[in-house]
Amino acid sequence: MPGWYPGPPLQDVESFVNREVRVLKLHNRLVQEDYLDKRWKEATEESVDEVIFLSMHVASSNRPALIIHPIGTPHIFEGEALLTGGKPGWPAPPNPRIGPWLRLLRTITVTLEATHHGPLTNSPTLFVEIGSTAEYWIRQDSAQAIAGDFYIILKLVWQGLGLGGGNANDGRNKILLGIGGGHYEPRHMNIVVKDGVWVGHLLSGYSLLMENPG
Repeated sequence: MPGWYPGPPLQDVESFVNREVRVLKLHNRLVQEDYLDKRWKEATEESVDEVIFLSMHVASSNRPALIIHPIGTPHIFEGEALLTGGKPGWPAPPNPRIGPWLRLLRTITVTLEATHHGPLTNSPTLFVEIGSTAEYWIRQDSAQAIAGDFYIILKLVWQGLGLGGGNANDGRNKILLGIGGGHYEPRHMNIVVKDGVWVGHLLSGYSLLMENPG
């Protein structure tokens, strides 16, 4: 594919390079890919500014969707099972592309989800997911938005914050910390699609258990 070239391997994982972007073809469940940013730096000596996982989404509703969300497990307490990665009480640094990418994708049906699941990372991270059935995973119109057409990926990257180092929040952008609501966050989404709003974490009701407020 024009512009993409084979990159250095990470253990048995293939990589591809386009300017400052590195795409890894992962084989494990993504929620098990702990510290991918750290492992990449150790293998290549390249620093990682952010991590973006392109994945599939499963929902009981079976409704087609394109989903974006920050990651973390703030609702998990010590001693509870970690079925989807992470660690108790942990959130990853939220990726500042979430807000800009939601605005770029608002011409199609896109959903904002609350902060949930792993893997563990030290870098600003987001998930972009195709949902919610195998039939939808292979549909060209949805797959092109995150995987089948690298032009759209590059559009998201360059028009989001820019690959050339990006732009830090200079204090003029509003940052959203969403509190309450369900797993899907339509009210927060309505705020995010307004220009200039960046997304921090979205803590749904199940992350706000008050039995042990300390």
